[in-house]
Amino acid sequence: MIIGTRGSNLALVQTRKVAGLLKEKGFSTTEQIIKTDGDRFTDRPLYQVSTGVGAFVRELDDAMIAEGIEIAVHSMKDLPTVRPPELVTAAVLVRDSPYDVLLTKDGLSIDELPKNAVIGTSSMRRRAQLLRYRPDLQIEELRGNIDTRLRKLNEGQYDGIILAEAGLERMGWDDIVRVRLPIDEFCPSPNQGTVAIVALAGTPAVEAVALLNHLPSQIETQIERLVVKDLEGGCTTPIGSYAKFEPNGKKIRVRAEVLSCDGTKSIKVDEKISADNWKIEAEKLGKDLADSGGKMLAEEAICYIQELKDKKSQ
Repeated sequence: MIIGTRGSNLALVQTRKVAGLLKEKGFSTTEQIIKTDGDRFTDRPLYQVSTGVGAFVRELDDAMIAEGIEIAVHSMKDLPTVRPPELVTAAVLVRDSPYDVLLTKDGLSIDELPKNAVIGTSSMRRRAQLLRYRPDLQIEELRGNIDTRLRKLNEGQYDGIILAEAGLERMGWDDIVRVRLPIDEFCPSPNQGTVAIVALAGTPAVEAVALLNHLPSQIETQIERLVVKDLEGGCTTPIGSYAKFEPNGKKIRVRAEVLSCDGTKSIKVDEKISADNWKIEAEKLGKDLADSGGKMLAEEAICYIQELKDKKSQ
């Protein structure tokens, strides 16, 4: 089977992990690297890369459909909600860390950062959450792959940078000092820390890949998408959601929020739903989030991002 992948080191690590898991099940694979808009245009904010929706995914989807590439491996948070009918999310791997982490040269926590510290991130969600927690921080754009971001920190271009801890774990960089940001204040992007395997519908790859599926992670990621679905925000909007099974497996704690881009306003939900009725209860929770002002806040954020995009293009 052919596995399509982005060419970044992190994407290749994820792809080769999947190839190894498939090999254990008796399936051989070859990898094919495909460039995406998100990889090509690293000199501009993500919201300026087309619509920002699926910036790391679109070309892989097209190649799978046009060229018969059977499998693609994605950081699941990059997958748009609306997917081509020719493609199936056939498996979700066991979730890695969902946390955002702060990296500084001295291992400082967010409370220990000096006043007006310069923090690098390319995420509107992280920007909004940082400004809500520390309005004095100076948030600067930070694009590029994980290696590039670390280099820019070490060169002193930033006092600190925010990354997904899962990326550091997958690269095997356990020696890099980082401080986790608490999920109650820094709710992660939907599906952060999960790897999804997409397969071409109607091919043997669907059943092969399904052998790797981790059901609890699959359910949690579906809940995270359901609870923010009615916000219609897209991946560049300041929206977070995180679902986690309770230890007894009977309840799932669901946290979700939407913020204004400057962090001054936010609407959130934090409830436990039944594991037996998770789909209906997650949809209801999402409706509550949207109807309590979340939808309006998301629309304001979308308008603000569009204004920024228009200004940059002038």
